Amino acid sequence: MLINRLIKIPHILLPFLLIFSPLVVQAKIVTSIKPVAFITEAIASGVIDTEVLLPDGASPHTYSLKPSDLLKLRSADLFIWVGEDMETFIPSVLQGIDSHKILELTENDQIENLLLTSHSHHEEISHDHHHGEFDNHIWLSPQIAEITARLIHDKLVKIYPDKSSIIDQNLENFLLELKQTEQVIAKKLNNVQNKGYFVFHDSYGYFETKFNLNNLGSFTINPSIQPGLKKIYEIQNELKNKNAVCIFREPQFSPAIVNKLVDGTHVKVGELDPLGIDIVISKNAYCKFLLKITQQFLNCLE
Repeated sequence: MLINRLIKIPHILLPFLLIFSPLVVQAKIVTSIKPVAFITEAIASGVIDTEVLLPDGASPHTYSLKPSDLLKLRSADLFIWVGEDMETFIPSVLQGIDSHKILELTENDQIENLLLTSHSHHEEISHDHHHGEFDNHIWLSPQIAEITARLIHDKLVKIYPDKSSIIDQNLENFLLELKQTEQVIAKKLNNVQNKGYFVFHDSYGYFETKFNLNNLGSFTINPSIQPGLKKIYEIQNELKNKNAVCIFREPQFSPAIVNKLVDGTHVKVGELDPLGIDIVISKNAYCKFLLKITQQFLNCLE
């Protein structure tokens, strides 16, 4: 495959490849996934553009890099990602890239100390889908988002010292907006904290812990395969026994599959998007992302 051949290209030839290849994208700051780009753009706005490797709708657990992705990554002034338990497609392509140009968030001590253990906050019905010992959906934690913003700030000030005043102001604005957004969300979700629900993807632990939401558990099914009768019966029993108000799917799930699971119950079906697919990258995007998640919870739980 072309991607494998590109990875094996001697490092001495990479500068020439980057200059002459028609695949080169002149992005300077690159993130692995969109929610990290939301935070990055808030700090980098007015200084440099932010671009994302993972296309909308793709999974960070299974995505395969294209040649243009590799060139974009290698030409970036800074690459920001969550960690190898989340973006499993990343580690093998970082060889030969200056470590000062890489920010791996879960390797930071401040963030590492805040990591939740996977499934520690509620039970899971099936263990077919395992992300590792810790919950790496860290972008759904406002507290970790604040640390992430400060880490990105410190990196950008070193890379673009002549733009430090803009970067400083961007950080100050982001932290203020984030605090205000947290207060708005807490007020909005206050009346649904006792409403129990299930999810299909165990992604929301940080958000649920922060805002005291009542996640009863998670079901693991392949969104592209119709579940068997045994699985349907098992899920329906759990929904009834736990008096769930709602079950949340994600955009990749067919409504037909979920409707079959809730047939014969009084459970409503909602949708959560943990990657902000419909949100445009901007300096205010992260708070818009949190507010959209909030509204998606309310749409089903209220």
